[in-house]
Amino acid sequence: MRHRKAGLKLGRTSSHRKAMFRNMVTSLFKYDRIQTTTAKAKELRNWADRLVTLAKRGDLHARRQALAIVREKGVVHKLFEEASERFGSVSGGYTRIVKVGRRAGDAAQLSLIELMGAEKSKREKKKKKKKQAPEEDADQSAVEAE
Repeated sequence: MRHRKAGLKLGRTSSHRKAMFRNMVTSLFKYDRIQTTTAKAKELRNWADRLVTLAKRGDLHARRQALAIVREKGVVHKLFEEASERFGSVSGGYTRIVKVGRRAGDAAQLSLIELMGAEKSKREKKKKKKKQAPEEDADQSAVEAE
């Protein structure tokens, strides 16, 4: 019986499964979205939500716990910097899974898993770039006038 046993095996050994999800969660926080099978995406959601909760805590112990999972130090730094402003108001559900169809080779159901605050931060970056452009034009015209 497998009562109260959380997580899927996915036909892999425990070490392979752990390594795979560590790589996947690193890629998710690095690129804000990844495409994978639906079963893996549903399991990855648990890993990602746990790491965002650690990042929202923000203390040294939480950072070290995150570094034990995520493979790249820069990704952890980025996560801890952005977590409070990106996910500060919500207390769970930091990821979204969108089914995108079937894979050509084996017809496995594919999904896109993405961080929920991704659209907001991208929009803010675009707005900042647009606001900076007129100021730069004014500075250049002042230099040309001299």
